[in-house]
Amino acid sequence: MTASNRERSTPGAMRDRSMSLRDELAGVLARDPRYSIHAYAFIFEAIEFTKNLKKRIQVKTKGKRPSRSRHVTGRELCEGARLLALAHYGLLAMAVLNQWGIRTTSDLGDIVFNLIASGDLEKSPSDSRADFDRVFDFEEALRRDFVLALDDVA
Repeated sequence: MTASNRERSTPGAMRDRSMSLRDELAGVLARDPRYSIHAYAFIFEAIEFTKNLKKRIQVKTKGKRPSRSRHVTGRELCEGARLLALAHYGLLAMAVLNQWGIRTTSDLGDIVFNLIASGDLEKSPSDSRADFDRVFDFEEALRRDFVLALDDVA
């Protein structure tokens, strides 16, 4: 997935964008009310987060400048969204995403393809809605990285 010219994605600005996103995505929200405006804002932020993560990995592994490709695959976006949710919400990540209607990686795909249909995102010929199906189990993926040591809690 790549951003169209209409994408507004500055990391950390999710709350500030909600009102402008609501106006711009009114048609998308009306066609598919399963997801809150926050879910769409989260996807825009996750795309930017994933692009930046991909660049950092390319620089570390190849030791040279990252490629100019701004494309993110469905699998990459799912993993980036997982890391972003954990970074922002920690142990509450699952609860927050559930509140917004996001319960599986398939939901991430539905949101992305709603945005593609509205012209807010663009897809490459190799992108498919099925790329988001069963990438990982939310329950396991959003909780596995957290271990609380008893010394830290007391």
